[in-house]
Amino acid sequence: VGAGAVVAPDAGRLAEQRGALTARLAQLEQERAALLQQLDEPVTEAPASLALTGVDAMVRTDWTREEIQAIYDKPLMELVFAAAAVHRVHFHPLEVQQSTLLSIKTGGCSENCGYCSQSQHHKTFVKPTPTMKLDDVLEAATRAKEAGSTRFCMGSAWREVGNKHAFKKVLEMVRQINGMGMEVCTTLGMLTPEQARQLKEAGLTAYNHNLDTSREYYPKVVSTRTYDDRLNTVKNVREAGINVCCGGIVGLGEEEDDRVGLLHTLATLEEHPESVPINALVPVAGTPLGDRLIARGQAPTWDQMVRMIATARIVMPASMVRLSAGRLEFPVAAQALMFMAGANSIFTGDRLLTTPNPEFNEDQDMFALLGLKGKAPHTPPLASPYRQGNFKIERTVTGKQQMQ
Repeated sequence: VGAGAVVAPDAGRLAEQRGALTARLAQLEQERAALLQQLDEPVTEAPASLALTGVDAMVRTDWTREEIQAIYDKPLMELVFAAAAVHRVHFHPLEVQQSTLLSIKTGGCSENCGYCSQSQHHKTFVKPTPTMKLDDVLEAATRAKEAGSTRFCMGSAWREVGNKHAFKKVLEMVRQINGMGMEVCTTLGMLTPEQARQLKEAGLTAYNHNLDTSREYYPKVVSTRTYDDRLNTVKNVREAGINVCCGGIVGLGEEEDDRVGLLHTLATLEEHPESVPINALVPVAGTPLGDRLIARGQAPTWDQMVRMIATARIVMPASMVRLSAGRLEFPVAAQALMFMAGANSIFTGDRLLTTPNPEFNEDQDMFALLGLKGKAPHTPPLASPYRQGNFKIERTVTGKQQMQ
């Protein structure tokens, strides 16, 4: 090789040196990370995942009372967060069903429910009235639809349907309101399987029959109907193919254990109710429970309602949870927390049977402030924007349902 000539590098040797350097750099990086960990200094590399754990949105019917108690007893903010996360698996968090409830037959009920202003056993401001005429009911349904309601509910102060001639009127009301494109719900007391079948044929969407409270506390509320009577009506409704609307009342003088007991009964039914109304009792003078609670200055608080709604959402994750009677007692900020905790249905209109309720325009203003939107009738809930991919729910032999 002459003077000044350039010697070509050995390609094999260079590759070997490069590999050694790469290995050494990797070793040094490992040592650096180990030193940082020893010094308790933060590692700057991005984490592999930011997914949250511990949120279980499975639909199950094998809850134990202890499990539900543990959920109910969570710190309130943690409970609301967990419920909000579960809610977003099954529902669009801004979609809220708007329903209107009309008393088509007020007062004169033979039941002795200790909280009810319509019982003939109590002396209250309510005076018995006959069943409303069909045209008047249809007019009320039309007003409700124009105001944004998509479900129209009719309540009659009956212990049971029995052989009442007025039942035929109710069937016609159901047919015609269903024909208006609205969902239809009734609450008429106890039903036989045949009466449930007739309501189904008339086009009834849902039937409301609340359990009110736990089995243990129930005898302190009413003695003219048993807990099993109520459960039997729920069974008849379910077997007729009608959606079940079944919940309870907060503020009857019950203990927190009774609220857990109510939720345990609902969450361990063979199928969860499609909708679960959570009512806040508005004490009525002249009723035994009302007089007692008024004398003590007791009334349900916003945090009790939030806790009840959030727990209901977690243990019955695919059910509509309805913020029902007593909503007028809570400011919009408290109601907003209830929606965050999983409530996705309300009653609109200025009265629920005999209990005051916010005006239609007040609810419209609240919806606008919170960014809520009404649910369309006869349609499934909107899909959650937080859910990635599709899943289906399948029942398993263990009482749990798997999401895929």
